[in-house]
Amino acid sequence: MNFYTKIPLSPIPNNQIDYKSKVVLLGSCFAENIAKKFEYYKFNHVVNPFGILFHPIAIETLIKKALTDQSYTEKDLVFNNDKYHCLNAHSSLSNTSKSELILSLNSILQTTKQDVKEASHIVITLGTAWVYRFLNTQQVVANCHKISQKQFKKELLSTVQIERSLQSLVSLISLVNKNARIIFTVSPVRHIKDGFVENARSKANLLTAIHDFLDKSVVLKKEQLHYFPSYELMMDELRDYRFYNQDMLHPSDLAIDYIWQRFLNVWVDPKTQPTLQLVEDVQKGIAHKPFDPSSSAHVNFLKQLELKKNQLTTLYPHITFS
Repeated sequence: MNFYTKIPLSPIPNNQIDYKSKVVLLGSCFAENIAKKFEYYKFNHVVNPFGILFHPIAIETLIKKALTDQSYTEKDLVFNNDKYHCLNAHSSLSNTSKSELILSLNSILQTTKQDVKEASHIVITLGTAWVYRFLNTQQVVANCHKISQKQFKKELLSTVQIERSLQSLVSLISLVNKNARIIFTVSPVRHIKDGFVENARSKANLLTAIHDFLDKSVVLKKEQLHYFPSYELMMDELRDYRFYNQDMLHPSDLAIDYIWQRFLNVWVDPKTQPTLQLVEDVQKGIAHKPFDPSSSAHVNFLKQLELKKNQLTTLYPHITFS
């Protein structure tokens, strides 16, 4: 007797992720959740250089500025609550110094271009189709930075607008990197502040636009463009509130672990399993709290731990442990 439906997923043939890959993750807070798994298992990855970006136009803007060598200037900043902000970036980058913020933004753009050029896989997680347009400039922003809502107009992106944004995004990436595999996914986080019906409309537009784009895209080869069903795994396999955090909106750690495991089965080369297990052994060893730190058993344990660390860093120089 089955008590839930399971989404059938098969491993992607060829060009799976291993410890020689470079993965770039962009998008919503769920992208950050998955990035934490990449960090824990020490895959070579980069996540959200401009902070969390919830909608496709915000991600497109970052990529466009980075890959076309554009720069930020004073006119691109706003001042609010004693800080300078960039409407294209998350508030985590905001600064009390105008010049430092501009320097930081432009440095990130340069690094992002290099990361995209070197990426073997790019994971793009879309969170919402709802956007805010800054009335002063008519610009669709990534973040409102707690500026008065009177200065913004809220809009729902149509499937055509989203599809056009994805087309632009992939076309830009293809100019500098024709070999990367691009994986789209929709965040399972529920944006209930928009409203229950409004959240459903938003997710529906994202899903429709992604699949319309994947069906019709001619920018890259079909085998380079993919969809991973994070949203569907949450909604159809884990359709129980015990898989949510206390806010009943964000997936719990258990749910994230489950979706990560399904992602591993599809996208990570099985040949990496011994290395992945060795990394996990080291991580558990680092977290271990000894009963007697001065005991010979613990001293020997630390020596073995260092040997494992050295083994990993010799094979993969990007791997470091704090």
